Amino acid sequence: MIGRRAVVGGALAGGVAMALPSAGGAAPRVGGSAKRWAVYYADREPTRAFDPYDLLVLDSRHHPPLRPLKDRGKTLLGYISVGEVETHRPWHDRVKGWGLLDQENPNWPGSFYVDLRDRRWVKLVVEELVPALLHAGFDGVFLDTLDNPPHLERTDPKRWAGMTEAAARLVATLRTNWPRVPIMQNRAYEILPQTARMIDYALGESVFAGWDFAAKKPHLQSEEDYRFQVEALTAARALNPALGVMTLDYWDPTDLVGLRAIYARQRANGFSPYVSVVELDRLVAEPPP
Repeated sequence: MIGRRAVVGGALAGGVAMALPSAGGAAPRVGGSAKRWAVYYADREPTRAFDPYDLLVLDSRHHPPLRPLKDRGKTLLGYISVGEVETHRPWHDRVKGWGLLDQENPNWPGSFYVDLRDRRWVKLVVEELVPALLHAGFDGVFLDTLDNPPHLERTDPKRWAGMTEAAARLVATLRTNWPRVPIMQNRAYEILPQTARMIDYALGESVFAGWDFAAKKPHLQSEEDYRFQVEALTAARALNPALGVMTLDYWDPTDLVGLRAIYARQRANGFSPYVSVVELDRLVAEPPP
């Protein structure tokens, strides 16, 4: 499993899990963000396996050859964890030496929260990590774990004061320094009102179906959580009508009825969906109607 973080629940806790929607009914309404896309954090799939997709989010190190995908017209975004640093990343020891790492993410051992308020971390992301991705052949960047700073500030407002602002400022700094590079922001709904006009894609992870780490199985989000995320993503697109709005949900890939239902629900919201396994180390094809 490549270093990344999936979401157990969303921004709100509690509530009763929703039933899967019917896959039938009215034809889905597809908004301007309609793209076939996928997330894949491994390097085993052959190039032809990606033919159905227009946009791909790939790990920065463990990924298929990029040139054949670019030759097929794919937009390729490289993964960067900006709110955490994993021990297997080459820059981990440097950031640890700066004293910027805090507690370990309980769901992803070996991944530690990082202080976004420190200019050394911002400088590393903007001047080294992003250029390395672009030099490797990626078109743009996928910003993961950007919802950690608001979470830390909520849990300890005194210690982590300014973390939410620092998260928004990091996105703004990236846009200023890389004005034409595609940027996808994962979650971080607290800063979307500030960043929606700066980014190209907003991703809602675990909007309808997330992953229960304790039970080790997918689960449906509460109605309250689901509605909160849908409204946040819809509001972001209202601020930036050109914004691509994507969703990433987790479900049993053998449950074709459930997969179809999730795709139908998210397309009815006007989003571009992808449904996969939590490890994101395989491509899960959308089942035919």
